[in-house]
Amino acid sequence: MTESTLNWLDGGAPAGLSGGTTWGLPFARGSLAGTGDISVSDAAGRTVRSQAWPLATWPDGSLKWAGIALPATDAPSAHYKVTSDGGASPESEAAPEPDPSPDTEPRPQVAVTESEGSVTVSTGALEMVISRSGPTLFSTLSRGGVPVALDGRLVSLRQDGVQDGPGSVSREAFTGEVTAVVLEQRGPVRAVVRLEGSHRPDNHAGDGRSWLPFVVRFYFHAGARSVRMVHSFIWDGDPERDFLAGLGVRFTVPLEGELHDRHVRIAGADGGFLTEAVRGLTGLRRDPGEAVRRAQIEGQPTPPLEDWSELVSKRLHLIPAWNDYTLSQLSADGFELRKRTGEGHGWVGISGGTRAGGFCSLSDPRGGFGVGVRNFWQSHPVQLDIRNAATDRASVTAWLYSPEAQPMDLRFYHDGLGQDTFEDQLEGLEITYEDYEPGFGNPHGIARTHELTLFAYDATPDTASLAADAATASTPPLLQATPEYLHSVRVFGDWAPVDRSTPERAGLEDKLDFLFDFYAGQVEQRRWYGFWNFGDVMHTYDFDRHAWRYDVGGYAWDNSELSPDLWLWYMYLRSGRADVFRFAEAMTRHTGEVDVYHLGEWRGLGSRHNVQHWGCSAKQLRISTPAYRRFYYYLTADERTGDLLSELVDSDQNFLGLDPVRKVRPDSATYRPERNALGVGLGTDWGSLAATWLTDWERTGSPRSRDRLLGTMADIGALKYGFLTGEALYNLDSGRFDAGRERIQVSHLSAVFGLVEICSELIDLVPDAAFEQAWLQYCRLFLAPEEEQIAEVGQPLDGVYLTQAHSRLSAYAAARSGDSGLARRAWDSFAEGGEHLNHESAFSLRKIEPPYVLTPVDEAPTVSTNDASQFGLAVIQNLALIGDHLAALQSVR
Repeated sequence: MTESTLNWLDGGAPAGLSGGTTWGLPFARGSLAGTGDISVSDAAGRTVRSQAWPLATWPDGSLKWAGIALPATDAPSAHYKVTSDGGASPESEAAPEPDPSPDTEPRPQVAVTESEGSVTVSTGALEMVISRSGPTLFSTLSRGGVPVALDGRLVSLRQDGVQDGPGSVSREAFTGEVTAVVLEQRGPVRAVVRLEGSHRPDNHAGDGRSWLPFVVRFYFHAGARSVRMVHSFIWDGDPERDFLAGLGVRFTVPLEGELHDRHVRIAGADGGFLTEAVRGLTGLRRDPGEAVRRAQIEGQPTPPLEDWSELVSKRLHLIPAWNDYTLSQLSADGFELRKRTGEGHGWVGISGGTRAGGFCSLSDPRGGFGVGVRNFWQSHPVQLDIRNAATDRASVTAWLYSPEAQPMDLRFYHDGLGQDTFEDQLEGLEITYEDYEPGFGNPHGIARTHELTLFAYDATPDTASLAADAATASTPPLLQATPEYLHSVRVFGDWAPVDRSTPERAGLEDKLDFLFDFYAGQVEQRRWYGFWNFGDVMHTYDFDRHAWRYDVGGYAWDNSELSPDLWLWYMYLRSGRADVFRFAEAMTRHTGEVDVYHLGEWRGLGSRHNVQHWGCSAKQLRISTPAYRRFYYYLTADERTGDLLSELVDSDQNFLGLDPVRKVRPDSATYRPERNALGVGLGTDWGSLAATWLTDWERTGSPRSRDRLLGTMADIGALKYGFLTGEALYNLDSGRFDAGRERIQVSHLSAVFGLVEICSELIDLVPDAAFEQAWLQYCRLFLAPEEEQIAEVGQPLDGVYLTQAHSRLSAYAAARSGDSGLARRAWDSFAEGGEHLNHESAFSLRKIEPPYVLTPVDEAPTVSTNDASQFGLAVIQNLALIGDHLAALQSVR
């Protein structure tokens, strides 16, 4: 029997689970045939309703990963337990439950009704009606039969230029047009509806073109009074003429209550709230009565007018009604909150603050609507608008890009500097580390995802409840398995839970913690926030300026270079730390969306590091690889991440259109991409393809992906020099390599973009002795003495750098062979081979104070993201593989 304890990621049980929760859980190979045997129980041992569905299978067809959902509840358990002795049946069936006792209310479940024109979903607490096409995301959102929001829709503003001085620019309004609606999941505990479309001009003027294709998903859990909304869009504009001046989600809110019974609630910083009524009754010259004032402050219906003091009740028409409210957060450090009585009248400042919570609501005694935007201030510029609150049709707009900010300017940041030839561009690479090429610094096809929570209220909630809702929207509760359980089922290769049992192990754990805490601090101190930036980190530090090299070519945004994504996810797996998970989650959201092209000629490719995320001409699979995204997908069952994985299934097609090594290929004068002979590197290229095919095979059972994966593995094993060959010729139609190439070409980058991790998993998953020997040969020889290399392959290996990073290759070979000499070599290489992280002084901070910097910052001048990522992975994997050799080695302190 399989048994796993699930804990809340961010600590103890949340105060409530208004929207339910979903997570992913792995199972040991061969232990489950499907999801039909999965059940969930609470801390008291009571079986709770759940829904489970397969996410991935092992090669033998048994269940590897499952998505599991729980319904909403006001009293979540402190922890849960998943067992395989009964529960949700396959795909999306509910767990059988005992008949309720006569005095027990029926438990709500998700019900879906489909018609030709709409999809209606009810959670038992709310209902949403979704039209199958048209300008709205949904037509009605109701609570208890009362509509609280109508005509949810996407809106955008396009500006035709950026005004730097005198002159004029014009703005055009667009509305999202839904063209397809798919019911992705239909179950009694959880349902998911996916909408697709693009933005179309409101007035059909100009060229009439649509733009900004989008995908929106609505998530429904049984009993939920909130709906999770995940919105993703692709930038498909022309950066020279299209300047996004606003992007938002707008909802119409019907109101019937008296103006003094209409309540505005807007989250400020640190849990604070603005709590006001459209027509205020407090602070007046005349007092309506204590009961009246108290009711309004508490959001309750005020007493009948005859119970008021006539000094106020007869003068209500003389009290201004505040029709409009706006909170704008244009930077990570400040928001402004203001209101006005109506269009054409001046704004009155309310207050300001630092980092707003990204939540607002509008309600009256019959019900109300609230919206929370996750990572609100982190994704600035953002804004929340309430308009026409004094009418019977108000609106609430969550601006994901504020119309009060400077329009989004995605033009390339320099004029090319005369780099028109590959020779010139390679010279530029030598000075700024920027791989420039005309026309390649184009954002056409990058994407962005936002998460929102929509709340349906049956009355104005008390402020404490609203604060809890705002917190839930900001940090959705998530259940996760323990590191010990995840390790026991052997997922994601070579890692082990944190172990501080010896001084040597504890010392390395301290260094891992230091590096993570340092980067978490740098995100805050350096303000690595913003619409396109949040989730990424910088590549290299400039200790002269006490700043990261944000403006120096390829040294700026990291874009997954040397796998910080992997480092963070493995660090989470082994520690279970919430702060590490949230950091890795933000990076996955960013790198999978912004650093990868989702349409156009580079679809499926990612961009190497640059001052702008899309600026580098190196468009490669090593950035878009599923090796970086699959952790989040499997741990959370997130459908959007599933989309990103599916996009890459045919990514091998890219080698026909764009040669990733075109500027440095030795045979560039004669090489031409041909379908039956494409040059594909056996390092970053094949490692990315293998991750793609493995993930697709596990998720879908695709014979195509399975055959290409297993076939190319066999071909690598058949090559005379295996992985040392460096590149093989790939037949796009057959999905196989020409195994006849005989040469040796080694690169220090081949193994540091996920190849190590994928090969380890493949050897464990599928038997292929020749492939295993090819990989073990590569692992043994990469850091071997020259004489050993010559003895085995007839020549020394060139391109051997990043010694500390590659110590894990020696460790893998040592673990597979039981060779203690190789284990010693691995730890010795680790200790001496880091570019900057091979001495104790690297793991210390110094504070730099103004006026030498803008604001106080901590710096670790020798730390770079390349080294930090590979140091972290080397520590984690070496400890897992050869940790028992560590205490005896004097070379490791």
